[in-house]
Amino acid sequence: MISAKPRKQRKKMFNAPLHKKRKFIGAHLEENLLLKYDKRAVPVVKGDTVRVMRGSFRGHEDKIVRVDVKKRCIEIEGITMSKADGNKIAKPIHSSNVIITKLNLTDKWRRRNLERNLSEDTKKEIEAEAKEQIKVVEEEIKKEELEKARREAEEESEEEIEEPIEKEEPEKIKEEEIKKPVPKKETEKPEPKKKEETTKKSQTKSKKEEMKKIKPAKKPATQKKNEKKTPSKSTKKKEEKKWTNI
Repeated sequence: MISAKPRKQRKKMFNAPLHKKRKFIGAHLEENLLLKYDKRAVPVVKGDTVRVMRGSFRGHEDKIVRVDVKKRCIEIEGITMSKADGNKIAKPIHSSNVIITKLNLTDKWRRRNLERNLSEDTKKEIEAEAKEQIKVVEEEIKKEELEKARREAEEESEEEIEEPIEKEEPEKIKEEEIKKPVPKKETEKPEPKKKEETTKKSQTKSKKEEMKKIKPAKKPATQKKNEKKTPSKSTKKKEEKKWTNI
């Protein structure tokens, strides 16, 4: 920082591009590393072993899992916090609250920066340590690949076991159908329907005949006319009285 004013320093830090912000995320080296590399602080990298010096996790020592450049924080293995819903997430820690106990030397560009202005003996030590770390990383990668292959093989075997079961079921059904005797064609089925229809018709006819028997027979039209012409007894008496009065 060129300026000594805090407001200008903060403004420059927050408005800096990512390739410059990355260099700001640094931490102090432990005493033995300070004497070995002749440097007080170094930018933090994923894979460095680190010890927390402040906060509730003070004294915790483990590897760095992630470096967040925008928030200028790091995530360490084993340091988590619980959310309101109960899930656990990694707790971000500022790089200034941490001290580096072991450096990750698998990156050749980092090694070049560390080896500047150092003696040849220290350079050889750095290279030997880097080879050991690269071997460990390769072994871990191989283990992960073997585990993935084993899981894939188990999944494939489970699928193969399930497939023949699905194929055997239709074959068994076909064999059972072949073994069963073929049923004869049912030609006699429509006959009972005809019988039912005939019985229904006979019942309706019998009901109609019964109703006819119960109902009185209608008189013919000629009788009705004759009945109207024939006078009743009351009319006869009235006529007789008239004739007597005369």
